[in-house]
Amino acid sequence: MVHLVRELAANRAVTLPELLASRDNRQQRQQAWLAHYAAPLLVLTLVVPGAVKDSQLTRQIFNRGWRAVQRMSVQQGWHCHQQQTLALPTGCEGYLSLQADAWQIKRAAVALEQQQAVGRLWDIDVLTPEGQIISRSDIGLPERRCLLCDRPAKQCARQRTHSNEQLVSEIARIFYAAS
Repeated sequence: MVHLVRELAANRAVTLPELLASRDNRQQRQQAWLAHYAAPLLVLTLVVPGAVKDSQLTRQIFNRGWRAVQRMSVQQGWHCHQQQTLALPTGCEGYLSLQADAWQIKRAAVALEQQQAVGRLWDIDVLTPEGQIISRSDIGLPERRCLLCDRPAKQCARQRTHSNEQLVSEIARIFYAAS
């Protein structure tokens, strides 16, 4: 059941065109999964600032998250149609097609993110069978806060309030403190 990412990490900066192409490819994969299984889709990626999206540390964070979402789906008794992980220079991606209510999956995924300190570094998206991404606000929760201050994370990212070095250092601190 556990398909962890094991290959060596790319450990290189990715370009903006690579990042944009990766997002387009992820959306295409998501649409293909939804069309094939007609079931909710859980997608695990990571919150990784800066140009290096795939490192030994991000692989460890991803693998911990992947094990956690798999445990969650088993504990909830959800049937898994298919699962897959991808190790990409633009960051690891994990896909689980689940036979369950998408809203219930999202609530459980957010609870998982909040139960573990390292969960703050996971980005667990849940898509309905129709392709709608269920947001935190859709289930009555506030948007994510910045890793370093109490402002909305999107606001700090847009304004580049904190350096990449500060953010990467905080990510490592969170991960190793939780280990």
